[in-house]
Amino acid sequence: MTEYLKNYMRMTEERLKNCNTIAGLEKLLAEHKDKIAFMQHERIVHFLVTMMFALVLTILICAFLFCEKFALLLLITIIIVLLGFYIKHYYFLENTVQEMYKVYDEILEKIKVG
Repeated sequence: MTEYLKNYMRMTEERLKNCNTIAGLEKLLAEHKDKIAFMQHERIVHFLVTMMFALVLTILICAFLFCEKFALLLLITIIIVLLGFYIKHYYFLENTVQEMYKVYDEILEKIKVG
């Protein structure tokens, strides 16, 4: 997903620079709007998964504090590692969607000027 989004953003910015017609800009705007909707959905799903992992981590830590079973430490470690990767990916998605909003605004501005 990361490479896909990076390539998409690169391609969209190139298309925006090279597009000079109102019809082309409107087509780009419609495509970009659809892609924003897809990425917002992706972002929400990853947010929910990240929160679920955080909840599981909290439950496991509480269970460890009450039971003191060291086998839980292995599960806690695995969840912490997975949670770290999910947070990193969610951070990337969040920032990319915000970047997509800026590109959307640039397309609108270019349509208004054009």
